[in-house]
Amino acid sequence: MRQALAVLVLMFGFAVPGWAQAELSAADRAAIRTVITQQIEAFQHDDGEAAFAFASRSIQEQFGGPDRFLGMVRRAYPAVHHPRSVDFSELLIGDDTILQQVELVGPEGEAALALYSMERDPAGLWRISGCTLVKSARVGT
Repeated sequence: MRQALAVLVLMFGFAVPGWAQAELSAADRAAIRTVITQQIEAFQHDDGEAAFAFASRSIQEQFGGPDRFLGMVRRAYPAVHHPRSVDFSELLIGDDTILQQVELVGPEGEAALALYSMERDPAGLWRISGCTLVKSARVGT
């Protein structure tokens, strides 16, 4: 897992997390967690419309509607769709990228690290612009 994060740091030029603490306010950090939490809750209730509303405009355009979006998450991201547990970890801040790390345990007990890329929409609200799952060494609970 550390190797995967090291590759991401090199690829995207992330700042050292300790340095990045001052770049986002506590309110922004809380808002990012809230958006991710609310989207996961919407997935758990199979509420595609609510989950889709937390996605960035580019994600919405890519999928065209909540049904296709929910279907993709259901098939490709079972740990996001119906997690047994959700634990927020570090927030990585790069020049143009913000990644929130979230440790998940999926429905079958598989552990994964979700890297949520975040962006602000034109109204200043945080939206999820992508999610990448990295296999985690953590033991599922």
